Amino acid sequence: MRALWPQAEVAHWVPGSPPADYAVVWAPPQAFFDEQPGLKAVFNLGAGVDALLKLRIPPQTQLVRLDDAGMAVQMAEYVCHALIRHFRALDAYAADTHAGRWTQRPTRARADFPVGILGAGVLGQRVAQALRGFDFPVNVWSRQPKQLDGVRGFAGAAQLDDFLAASKGLVCLLPLTVDTENILNRRSLSRLQPGGYVVNVARGAHLVEADLLALLDSGHLAGATLDVFRNEPLPAAHPFWAHPKISITPHTSARTLREESLVQIAGKLQALLQGLPVAGMVERERGY
Repeated sequence: MRALWPQAEVAHWVPGSPPADYAVVWAPPQAFFDEQPGLKAVFNLGAGVDALLKLRIPPQTQLVRLDDAGMAVQMAEYVCHALIRHFRALDAYAADTHAGRWTQRPTRARADFPVGILGAGVLGQRVAQALRGFDFPVNVWSRQPKQLDGVRGFAGAAQLDDFLAASKGLVCLLPLTVDTENILNRRSLSRLQPGGYVVNVARGAHLVEADLLALLDSGHLAGATLDVFRNEPLPAAHPFWAHPKISITPHTSARTLREESLVQIAGKLQALLQGLPVAGMVERERGY
C-alpha cells in the first residue's frame, strides 16, 4: 500500500495507534473499531463480510469488499473440476485404478445434468460462464433478477423451489446473511433432481450438515464437494472426513491474491476520494 499510495501515511495498526482515515482489514478485533471511531471507510481483504458485520462498527464508516481480485477464475476452476470429476466418474475411475481394476462406465448426457448456481454476483457469473463452456445447462438463482447469456434465471423466494427442481448439480456461492444461513437443508436439497451433487464454496453455515449426511445415505444425493465448514479446521472426528461420497478441501477454492487485491483496493480508494461510484460497497441491512 505504501508503494501504491506514496502520498499517504500507511502504518500497521497496534493498540494505541493514532487515528486513521481509512483501513484495510481482515478479521480485525473489536478493539480496532473501538479505537478508530473516525474511520471514513474500511476495505475488507475478501468478498465475504459476514464476520466483519458481527462487530460494532460506527454507522458512518463505509464498508467496501473485494469483488474479484483474481478469485473469480479460481472459483470457476474449482467448481468445474468438482462437477466434471463427478459427472465423468473420474473419482470412481481413480478408485478403480488405485485398486488395479480396468473398468468402463456408462457415458452421461450433459442435458441430463443441469447445474444450479445459488448467487449471481461476480463469482457466480464467472462460474456460470465457465460451466456453459462445457455445455452444461446452467440455472442461476439470485435475490434480484439477473440476465445472463445462455443461463436460465430465477429470482426471489417465490422461485427458489422451481430453481432447485430444475437443477441436478447445485453450487452455493451466496453471501452469508440471516436469510441464507442454513439454506442448504433437508427441504431444499430434497428438491434437487434425484442423484444430485452439491458443491459448497461459500460459507459452512449455509449447510445443515446432518441433513446433507441423511440425503447422501438415502441415495437422493450422489455426492458433495465441500470447501467450507462451520468449524475450521474441520475437527478430526467429524463424519465428513470418512464419508465415501464427500470430497473435502481446506477452504482453498479461491484464495485472495495479494497484488491484485491491493491494486483493486487502491483503485476503490481513489474512486471514493473523487466521489465516483465504487463497486463492492456493503449494504449492512442486506448483509453484503
